[in-house]
Amino acid sequence: MSCESSQNAGLIAHARGLSRFLTRMLDSRPWLEAQLLETLDAPLDASMMRAFIDERAPTEETLPAALRQLRTWVITHIMVRDLAGSASLAEVTESMTLLAETSIVFAHDSARESLLRRHGAPLSESGWEQELLIIGMGKLGGRELNVSSDIDLIFVYPDDGDTGGEKVISNFEFFERLGKRIIKTLAEVTEHGQVFRVDMRLRPNGDSGPLVCSFDMLENYFITQGREWERYAWIKARVLNGERYCELEKIAHPFVFRKYLDFGAINAMRDLHQQIRREVERRDRANNVKLGPGGIREIEFLAQVFQLIRGGRDRELQVRPTLKVLGLLAERGILTLDAISELSSAYDFLRRVEHRLQYLDDAQTHDLPDASDDLELIARGMNFDSADAFVAALDVHRSAVSRHFVDVFSDPSEKRHALDEMWASAGDAAAIDPELARLGFKDPATVTRRLASFHGSARYKQLPNRSRSRLDALVPRIIEAAADTPGPDETLARCFDLLEAISRRGAYLALLQQYPQALRRVTDLMGASRWAAQYLTRHPILLDELLDDRNAEVEPDWTRFRTELAERLDAIEPDMEQQMDTMREQHHAQVFRLLTQDIAGKLTVERLADHLSALADLILELSLPLAWRKIKNRHRDTPRFAVIAYGKLGGKELGYASDLDIVFVFDDDAPEALELYSRFAQRLNTWLSSQTAAGILFETDLRLRPNGDSGLLACSLEAFRKYQLESAWVWEHQALTRARFAAGDSAIGEAFEKIRCEVLCQARDPDKLRAEVIAMRLKMRDANPGRQGLFDLKHDAGGLIDVEFLIQYLVLGHARNHPALTGNLGNIALLRIAAELGLIPPELALKCGDSYRRMRHLQHRQRLNGLSSRIDLAEAAEAIEPVTQLWKIVFGET
Repeated sequence: MSCESSQNAGLIAHARGLSRFLTRMLDSRPWLEAQLLETLDAPLDASMMRAFIDERAPTEETLPAALRQLRTWVITHIMVRDLAGSASLAEVTESMTLLAETSIVFAHDSARESLLRRHGAPLSESGWEQELLIIGMGKLGGRELNVSSDIDLIFVYPDDGDTGGEKVISNFEFFERLGKRIIKTLAEVTEHGQVFRVDMRLRPNGDSGPLVCSFDMLENYFITQGREWERYAWIKARVLNGERYCELEKIAHPFVFRKYLDFGAINAMRDLHQQIRREVERRDRANNVKLGPGGIREIEFLAQVFQLIRGGRDRELQVRPTLKVLGLLAERGILTLDAISELSSAYDFLRRVEHRLQYLDDAQTHDLPDASDDLELIARGMNFDSADAFVAALDVHRSAVSRHFVDVFSDPSEKRHALDEMWASAGDAAAIDPELARLGFKDPATVTRRLASFHGSARYKQLPNRSRSRLDALVPRIIEAAADTPGPDETLARCFDLLEAISRRGAYLALLQQYPQALRRVTDLMGASRWAAQYLTRHPILLDELLDDRNAEVEPDWTRFRTELAERLDAIEPDMEQQMDTMREQHHAQVFRLLTQDIAGKLTVERLADHLSALADLILELSLPLAWRKIKNRHRDTPRFAVIAYGKLGGKELGYASDLDIVFVFDDDAPEALELYSRFAQRLNTWLSSQTAAGILFETDLRLRPNGDSGLLACSLEAFRKYQLESAWVWEHQALTRARFAAGDSAIGEAFEKIRCEVLCQARDPDKLRAEVIAMRLKMRDANPGRQGLFDLKHDAGGLIDVEFLIQYLVLGHARNHPALTGNLGNIALLRIAAELGLIPPELALKCGDSYRRMRHLQHRQRLNGLSSRIDLAEAAEAIEPVTQLWKIVFGET
């Protein structure tokens, strides 16, 4: 015997001591030990399994015996390698999965061939040959099969019809007979044992349903009868054979994965778990490592509940293996890294325990043995010195799983709340008003009326029972949370606006019910900003953003976001409606993250504007190829087209609700270019500004293009230059000082910048320029008259527009001699440059920059609180003074 064979013989002897099943197989099957000695050095693969069967050249009658021999070899091979520490959990489960797949294919092909000879091929009404699609469910679907597992299968075929042979039967009968033969080949117990127990109870209507079903029947079942636990089961569904699996996946996908965030899945999974737990308790199976407390099923539930919640919106979460799902949950911050580490470690440990339990006698068991000798064998198989040490380690893992399971699945609303009675008796002012006053509400009567109005509304009374019970649990907690904010009355009113908007959306109610921290953050946000409250009420899907603590801490990574969003948009090409919704939802999510950081004081106004401007540029850049692909008869793959940003976007001072002032230019000599790019500009503008189910991206303003509203939507680069040099008004050149390339063809962007500098550096009559700038400024002031005692931060004399006009005048009047002024560097930087050039007093330039910064901050504060830009004059007086002084120096008037 070679050294290698001697080592393998030692591994077999070691495994014999831990498995009665292995001993029986080796003693009763003389061929087995030699087979193992040849193959134990490496994992088995599918080709080796197929070769094992092919060598025996089985007929229809001898195939069952050959498959059972294959199973004996594969499972004992896995067992010896695993118990020797040579096989990882992944190798064990993958090998068992390959055994199942190989056996199913041989069983299917043999049975189908026999039926074809007798009945001919099953055909659709249009004459297309039909196939049986075999769906692996559960552990088989997830490629996680254990060593003594049964296999969960569902049989589906595409279309009804009849066979084309002499003895005609319906397609249903053909595939039903085929399914029965497959099951018999795999599951019948013979003198050689069986290959796999086959469980068909996951098919539509379970044991009471037909063995096979057509695509139409399956789709109808999902729509009319599919239950929550079946969504859970179908997460791992995987087609094992058949070419029309894509059609099947399109049928199943909408049933399993909702388009929206489905937090109601937590309640459904909690109910299912409670049913399993009651059955475990009834059968006294607390030591079951699969179904008992802290067992394998609880880890699977933890992974799969988030797949049900988020899988419809996050395609990566539609993967099947449990450990891969856990890894993705860590990446997304849905569960902490520590939690994922403990759960992954426990999963590996529990699955290996499961296998050692089954190695004893090849029994489908998950219960720890009562016999002390068997428990010692399990402990040795897990490399522990004693059963006590093994059980202690097992308890640590199960305790960790239970803790994390409770964190996710516990029902925060189970306990009664101190304010439940207040909500139940809404409208009883005599009872409620004093309690509201005690909580700190300043106008209890108004709050009571709002409570009574909501509680007595038809909207509330017509809610489904589950939604109403969730709402009943939420309202007392919202009242309590609102009472802890600086302005409880206003906070609660805004919270009720949100509740009324989402009351028919059970998933959002479930989110707030399940995650008290999200509810607290909602009330804090509602109290901090009226604009934020309105934004969240318009886009309640953003509630999910409040669950991830990282969103309030980490500044955005725009490069990564762009890559991920581009991949997501490309994956759903050519579905324009879904692309537009996805882009809107992702944009809203990023804005909301910035908003939460802004309210928390983590962003300056300038930094916020940089982020919002970068996000807008990114959205424009991604929108261009998507909109271009929708243009029929386009003459090139990539458009020679650019988006030019003006105004707030051009100056990178974008705010939350800012319009996009944009101009579209192209540089293309093709005869059809003008028509094509005009259509493209229209489509792009529609893409950006259309209202969809997910809202809009931006309001756009295209009036700064050559000739304004009467001009073409898209302008050639040459025409743009000609217009700016020969026809543009002074105010259009003022606007050009803040213009920049934002998205599209970078070569056009470079050419535009040269044109911009050329225009800004033109020679101008200083007196004429001054007169025209002053005239335009007075015209704007007249259109926005001030109010006594108030100061309009934007429009009044000494305000933001005055600073902008000052800078624009300095640029247009002096850029010819001082090209540094053409840089689009921001207003404060340009004031500094003008001072360094001796055009304005340095000290006053510095003060003016501070005033501009201060007024932007005040304007931002007003907008966050949903207020106009008018503030008390006294609050702005110090900031106004330097601006009016500089205005007098530059223009010689107030």
